[in-house]
Amino acid sequence: MALSLSVVVLLGIILIVLLRGKSLKAWPAIVAILFGFFLASTGIAPSINRFLNSVADTINRISF
Repeated sequence: MALSLSVVVLLGIILIVLLRGKSLKAWPAIVAILFGFFLASTGIAPSINRFLNSVADTINRISF
């Protein structure tokens, strides 16, 4: 749970930086947010979650 919250906060910060830097317009950002929201309710969400958890575990093992 802590990892999920951290990823959400990190992605939110990146989104804000992109919006403020004019690298990402408001409508594409809204579409990206809605896509992520609806993707989370599909059957592929557990697979994505497992993949991200395995990537995080791998990064944890690499860290000193």
